[in-house]
Amino acid sequence: MSASVVLRRGGLEESRHRIHVAVVDGEGRLVARAGRPDRVTLMRSAAKPFQALPLVADGVWGHYELGSEELALCCASHGGEPRHVDGVRRILGRIGVPEDALACGPHLPLHEATAHRLLRTGGEPGRIHNNCSGKHAGMLALARYRGWPLEGYHRPEHPVQERMRGQVQRSAGLDPDAIRSAVDGCGVVAFALPLLAIARAFGGLVGGADRDEPAERAVVAAMTAHPFLVAGTDRLCTRLMEACGGSMVVKVGAEGVFGVGDRRSGVGIAIKVEDGSRAAAEVGVVAVLERLGLLGTDVREALAAWRPKVVRNTRGEDVAVLESKAELTLL
Repeated sequence: MSASVVLRRGGLEESRHRIHVAVVDGEGRLVARAGRPDRVTLMRSAAKPFQALPLVADGVWGHYELGSEELALCCASHGGEPRHVDGVRRILGRIGVPEDALACGPHLPLHEATAHRLLRTGGEPGRIHNNCSGKHAGMLALARYRGWPLEGYHRPEHPVQERMRGQVQRSAGLDPDAIRSAVDGCGVVAFALPLLAIARAFGGLVGGADRDEPAERAVVAAMTAHPFLVAGTDRLCTRLMEACGGSMVVKVGAEGVFGVGDRRSGVGIAIKVEDGSRAAAEVGVVAVLERLGLLGTDVREALAAWRPKVVRNTRGEDVAVLESKAELTLL
């Protein structure tokens, strides 16, 4: 069955965004789908929780005596708000690495008010403001701990990226040759795998936490205890994890990707909007969670801004709405 998110303006359908969905149970079996659950999809930033697992599993976090806030930032696509930037600087300070070692390029903070404040005060965007700076700081920590070169840590042939690839492979339950790769927006390796495998990875992440596996437990605890650090003000990942009170891990990826792990049901979910619309992906993931019965009344109320999403023009007028047609086939 096909699923989509539709933009309506003046009662007319202006755009239609097709979405693909894979939902697996705690055993990794496909239990619901829309579109093509086997569609090969670049995880983009939805891979970050898995790229953070080696920091715990390999002893990096314990060695540098870093905490759950810093681990949450390694999983983040953050808004560059002061708490985000300060936290990444704590990681770099603890491992003794300067900001210019970050391989991610500079960009303005994603949080609009913070970006305006930076420019008003004469500041310039730096690598630390990049939404992926926490992930990069974690990768530098791994390189420093292992005695690997810091230079080129973002390149595919570097041991850091080989370790990340191996972790994604194990989390997704795939052979190494089954994972394709490309270059992500921040310069590190981006992993491409079927939506079904991404859903299994997120289900395994929360399942591992509930089985008390140390790395999975630490990453899930960090993300759910510090949802603001994973995204930021008015961001869906943050709002959804806050509203769920620690029962759900949610991570966005660029180009219309979302991964979700629900601790109560054990399900893993992966969503891809075919045309890459982030706004459509946000509406779609909320609709899928609602269709699966994973959102209580209080959570649905907290997510009202995405059920549906109202679009405003530059005058602040409500002029359009993004509505979900995210019908799932339950298997």
